[in-house]
Amino acid sequence: METAHEPAVRVAAATSLGMTPDRVGPLLSKLRRARGLSLADLANATGGGRGWISNVERGRRWPTDRRWVLLADDALHAGGELVATWDRAKAERDAAETARRHLAASAQQARELLGMPDAHDLDELHAQTAQLAVDYLSTPPAPMLADALRIQREAVRRLREHAHRGEELADLHLIAGRTAGVLAYAALDLGQDDVAALHARTAFTLGERAGDNSLQAWARGTQSLVARFGERYAEAADYITDGLQYATVGTSAIRLLCGGAQCAANRGDVTTALALLDKAAAAREVADPDPVDGLLGFSPAKQHYYGASSLMWLSDRSALNRACRDADTAITTWEHEPVEQRSLDDEALAHVYLATARLRLGEIDAAMAAVRPVLELPEDRLISWIRRRVGGLAALLDTPQFARSRAAEDARDELVAFGAGG
Repeated sequence: METAHEPAVRVAAATSLGMTPDRVGPLLSKLRRARGLSLADLANATGGGRGWISNVERGRRWPTDRRWVLLADDALHAGGELVATWDRAKAERDAAETARRHLAASAQQARELLGMPDAHDLDELHAQTAQLAVDYLSTPPAPMLADALRIQREAVRRLREHAHRGEELADLHLIAGRTAGVLAYAALDLGQDDVAALHARTAFTLGERAGDNSLQAWARGTQSLVARFGERYAEAADYITDGLQYATVGTSAIRLLCGGAQCAANRGDVTTALALLDKAAAAREVADPDPVDGLLGFSPAKQHYYGASSLMWLSDRSALNRACRDADTAITTWEHEPVEQRSLDDEALAHVYLATARLRLGEIDAAMAAVRPVLELPEDRLISWIRRRVGGLAALLDTPQFARSRAAEDARDELVAFGAGG
């Protein structure tokens, strides 16, 4: 047992740095046994606890107080041998601790050197950004903020300090722009649409500086998404129109066309919404792969998801039935997608969109069956879009279509309770 005036520290950390094995403990044990003293005898003579002395002898504890070592040396009639051994061991331990501090400093310096352009090219930053876009699909937005900020901060540091070669400037703008895109989605999913708009505008500007049409088209699509979140559908449509001029790579045009369908549907324009979705489906047949997958891509499942989220607003029954088919297809596709394509948040929203379309068709039980998996999600999965759309379901049940319906009343109570829980 350690006494208050004689604290001890573990030896393992020092010996792991190459220090010679502890000699104080074995010598203490040897001297005590040679003098015929028990642990209790030595404890009474020195003021140390029996358990603590036993641990010192076994090398599990280190006697930090030299005064105790002097008492033990005297009690054991060691003639200064124990003290001299302790002094040498203390010097070794101090040297080991100094070496540990130097190693820690050298590790930090090595990390800084790796961050310099001559020692660490941009391939890893590109790879980290691509992985970030994939991870976002299956990770709550809040934890992703730190990773996105870390990658973007490194790109910004190099830009600010001119720590790059001339030909790397466009790459740094592209990396910073793609991480801005991830930050835009995180902000929107957390309900901060003004911050999301800022990051989306930054992504477009950096895409322009990088000369990357794909990022510019994607950023315009995201700016439109933020505007749709705020129900500014004319502004959202303008972003779509402007973005299409940059949509020359991958699925950029498909995403923008689907966003345009959402704008048209929210204005009640059935014909335009259906035409844009059909045009997007035709474009899918000839689309090349996206430069970056995950959040920065646009999978077939996401395309069906957009179809459902567009058509569920319409009163036309054929459009509502198509919305149900699209939502079902999106959900089923995502359930079998590889991780780089599966978006858990969008998959949850597809359930809400299916429920919305079913409710507009008057199918209360089917609507609640569709949305119930969403009502059981953990709190950190409930992004702002989910809360908002579930609230829309509750509002639909307050319309005259469902007046005097006990099933509608029960469903509304369940949905309102879900909203109150958030």
